[in-house]
Formats: sequence, structure tokens, C-alpha cells
Amino acid sequence: MNAELFLKEAAAFEQELVEKRHYLHRHAETGFDLHDTVAFVKAELEAMGYEPQECGKAGLVVNAGGKKPGKVFLIRGDMDALPMAEQADVDFPSETGKMHACGHDMHATMMLGAAKLLKAHEDEIEGTVKLMFQPAEEIFEGAHDMVEAGVLKNPDVDAALMIHVMAGQPFPAGTVIVSDGGISAPGADYFTILVQGKGCHGSMPNAGVDPVNVAAHIITALQELHARELALVDEAVLTIGKIHGGQVGNVIPDTVEMEGTIRTYDEDVRAFIKQRMTEIAKGIAATFRAEAEVTFTRGCPVLKNDDDLSACSAKYVKELLGQGKAFTQAQLMAMAGSGKAQKAAGSEDFAYVSQEVPSIMLALAAGEPAKGYQYPQHHPKVKFDEAVLSPGSAVYAYTAMRWLEEHK
Repeated sequence: MNAELFLKEAAAFEQELVEKRHYLHRHAETGFDLHDTVAFVKAELEAMGYEPQECGKAGLVVNAGGKKPGKVFLIRGDMDALPMAEQADVDFPSETGKMHACGHDMHATMMLGAAKLLKAHEDEIEGTVKLMFQPAEEIFEGAHDMVEAGVLKNPDVDAALMIHVMAGQPFPAGTVIVSDGGISAPGADYFTILVQGKGCHGSMPNAGVDPVNVAAHIITALQELHARELALVDEAVLTIGKIHGGQVGNVIPDTVEMEGTIRTYDEDVRAFIKQRMTEIAKGIAATFRAEAEVTFTRGCPVLKNDDDLSACSAKYVKELLGQGKAFTQAQLMAMAGSGKAQKAAGSEDFAYVSQEVPSIMLALAAGEPAKGYQYPQHHPKVKFDEAVLSPGSAVYAYTAMRWLEEHK
């Protein structure tokens, strides 16, 4: 395979990719409600000669290759946006009141670019490349939905890769960072704690059961999990970000509702915290004559990177982009004088795929602060450098084909 040729082919349709990205950005949609997005992606794939198959609630899957015997390599791109109004200074603002503030429009566009490259080289593919266009990553439900719907079957997937663009990073646009083997993104859980008390007038607290007081004790007690029940190596975060109870200052309400999130890097620690949260909330509520219900609404497991796939991906990306544009996390830490690679704090529902097949996560730098890309993901003013669309497309396609070539 000629790496230089791949880059040149992708660069030749760069403007086409930019136009596709602008459409997706203007028509930002969230969750599984991706009517315009899915219709656009499906039409683009059909125009290339693919036969897209629906998968789950709003996912699409196509296969490239399959003309030669071999293994199956999956590449994934998510398509959903965030429910926030855009404030970025761009010429193609969102028209939906929602925003691609996490760059999923970039991912979907690069997947379309990869699809075009793979179709052009279909006779050379030593096996099959499966392209997974995924909804609902932002709510941690899309990957699980597609896995349950069989995205890893027929044909069975042997390895998988995802790319995530990163804005506001101090690396030249187009730099790829390959995750080291092991866990790179934490498991996530969202929860609600409902405290049921008994409302009464604020001047007669003895006539009721104060859920505000109970909630305060629960919040304080939950911090003891870190202080006294988790070991030094048990990295975890428990945050309560929303509390609501009552309408006026002189009335004790019936209920208080709290919402928050947990992030962990170990599935056993994750399960332990969820168990103890329930026990603590219920126990404290009972102590003060109230009741508490803890509900875990959604989440995803830890994202595991395969050691061999990490090494292979680093090699392939360096072949494609050159040594100066591709690094492993360990290499970056060594260059910075640190011996330990930092894990990401943000969760990623590609983790559901990584729990089933050997997987790898790549980060693609898409905007330096010094060049006007100072805002991070999920910020209403975030922007991404579109110069990475064509090389990102090539990374998707080249990495998949090279892995299949070396794993016959």
C-alpha cells in the first residue's frame, strides 16, 4: 500500500469534505433523533455505490471489501450533536438550535471520506472494513444500541478503531495521538437521588420531615467514599451537579431531587461506588425518618485499548503521516519529561465496543489555541480546523487496510 497516494487521494476531495461537514454542522441533531443527518449520510453512501443497512434506532452500517478472504476491521464515527445554542464565529452556523460542539460532524465527514477511499481501493482490501455510523454518543446510548442490534456480527468484527477530534490542543492540526494499551477513558454513570420527606410550614419543622436537611447529610456522607472507603489507587470522581427542592423559603418541601455523575477507571470500583451510594442514601434518609431512592439513569463502561492494536496503529499512522505527526501517549509523556501517560477524564461510549473486541482510540488534533482554536469541546464557541478532514479520512481507511493486510 502506498501511504503517500492515500494522502494525495484524500486531499484531492478536501473541498468536497468541507461542504459535507458544513451541511452536517448546519443540521445538527441530538440523541437518536437524527432524521436529516442519517438521510444525508445514507444518500452519500449510496451515491458511492454502498448499500447502507440500518442498525439499531438510528445507526447505519456499510461494508467495504469482502472480495478477498480475511478478517473484519471496524471503524466508527459518531453523528450526534449537543442540545446547546452555538456561539462560534463560523460562516455555516447551526440552524437547529443545537450544536456540534464535540466535533461529531467532523467524525461523520471523515468516515464518508474513508468510505470513498475504501471504495476506490476495494479490490485491494484483504478482508472487510465495516463502517459504523453511530447516533447518541453524547448520551452514552448509541454504541450499546448498535452492539445490541448486531453491529459486531455478520460478519463478525475482529478489531475496531475510533477517532476523536480535539480542539484547543497545543499540537499542529492533523497530529494523531494513539492511545497506549490499557484504559484511556473512564466509565460513566449518571444518577438521581430522590429524597422523600414530609412538607410543612418552616416555622413548625417538628410537624414534618425535612428532605433538605436529609439531602445535605447525604451529600456530605458521599464524600466519605473517597476519604475512607476507596484505596489510594482507586481513581474516581463523584459529583452532584444539580439539587432542586422547594418553592419558597418558609416552607419545608415534600421532596428534594439531586442529580450527578460518577467517573471511574475500574469496573469493580464502579460497581462498589454505586452499591455504597444506594446504601448510604437510604441509610441516612431512614435515620432522619425520610426515604431515599437512588436511580442510575445511563452510563458506559471503561474504554479499553488493546496492546497489539495500539502498537500496530501507531506504526500505520506514522507510515501515513510521518514521525512528526504521529505519537503514542507514552512518547508524548516522555517528551514532556513525565513517566506516566494521563488518562482522559471524559467518557466515551465506544467503550461498549471495546468490551467486546480488541479496540483502539485515536485523538486527532484539530485546532491550536494560537491559531484561533482556543475553546475546548462542549464550549458554545468551539471551532475545529477543517484542514484535518482529508488526512483524518486517510487515517481511518489506511489504518484499517494495513491491519487487515498484516493480520490475514
